[in-house]
Amino acid sequence: MTCPFDRAQALEQRQRDQAIGAALAQARGRSTGPSLTHCEDCDNEIPEARRALGGMTRCVPCQSFFEKGVQR
Repeated sequence: MTCPFDRAQALEQRQRDQAIGAALAQARGRSTGPSLTHCEDCDNEIPEARRALGGMTRCVPCQSFFEKGVQR
């Protein structure tokens, strides 16, 4: 028979892992799926290496501005 404290600890760890995963996904603020070929802000081409990551919608300079909260 499993100790109730062990079950409670396992449940707590599982919930903590899920919360951390959700927070990291939200912090990334990145969508999943195919990347755009051109930046949604400046319409410059997004490099192939960046598009390969998936879910990219901005070029690096525009993404940097976006993450800093600066309007371009």
